[in-house]
Amino acid sequence: MRILLIKMSSLGDVIHTLPAVTDAKSVYPSLVIDWVVEEGVAEIPQWHPGVDDVIPVALRRWKKQPRQALHSGEWASFKSRLAARDYDLVIDAQGLLKSAILGLWVNAPMVGYDARSIREPAAALLYGKRFAVSRRMHAVERIRELFALSLGYSLDVLPLNYGFSVNPMPVDRPYVVFLHGTTWSTKHWPEKNWRDLAIRCAQAGLGVRVVWGNEEERLRAERLGEVSGVEVMPKMSLKEVAGVLQGAKAVVSVDTGLGHLAAALDRPLVALYGPTSAELTGIYGPQQISLSGQYHCAPCMKRQCRYDILAQTRQGIDPPCWQNLSVSYVWSTLKSCL
Repeated sequence: MRILLIKMSSLGDVIHTLPAVTDAKSVYPSLVIDWVVEEGVAEIPQWHPGVDDVIPVALRRWKKQPRQALHSGEWASFKSRLAARDYDLVIDAQGLLKSAILGLWVNAPMVGYDARSIREPAAALLYGKRFAVSRRMHAVERIRELFALSLGYSLDVLPLNYGFSVNPMPVDRPYVVFLHGTTWSTKHWPEKNWRDLAIRCAQAGLGVRVVWGNEEERLRAERLGEVSGVEVMPKMSLKEVAGVLQGAKAVVSVDTGLGHLAAALDRPLVALYGPTSAELTGIYGPQQISLSGQYHCAPCMKRQCRYDILAQTRQGIDPPCWQNLSVSYVWSTLKSCL
């Protein structure tokens, strides 16, 4: 049996899908799984031994330059690649109209969540079979449940397993990785806190490795690198970052895609949440501890804090939901992981 999985983005969402692949392959070892995924994160499914072929799609880029996508032949090439194989089933684990429409290009029955189980209910109209999966479950468990219902097996005896590992970076002494970079300004733990936490690590004989992905993160990493014992990593590929994470004694992360990667690699991890929530889409793994900010409006899920003006008077702690996540609190939690 050959199936096509559609789960395109983002980094965290793609990582959340890996345990479902592990489940399905453990129940049906001969099952062949191909995966449609956004080009920017297409490397991740390739790491899982249960994925046979990865089919990159560039909907985000094509949306910005539709004429170029058509005239370059990229869209036509993608469609022919979908039609090149005979599939027995399509599983749309994205649950959006755009993913369901892509599934229509495949000559095979398509299944997915029912209208009450997804953000865009209209997508369910395009499925041949629909399954009810609680929206109160974590995303990892929702996708695992969708696979189990689609392929006819039980999750009762299947442990959570992301199904892959990478070669760790060589270690000269035990170290902790700081994942300080994230997309929203409100999701940043204050930089002073990172510096003070690095000092605590150094006093305990632990090195600190700091990774970065853009210019803003590089500058912050270099400022943290002024603390004794902090090593600022060079610009790295996703696979190289995974190697750094795999060799870490522990990881401290804000709400960011690389935190999901650390959890998938089964690293002890302390995840820090201010305006966002760990409940449904947070970093998820057996050695992961989530610490959430406590404030009357948290989690607000906002890119901009309503207390911006007030925060300027709060000694640089912005937004105020970060106040209870002190360095001492995070350090004591990190020590429990170690």
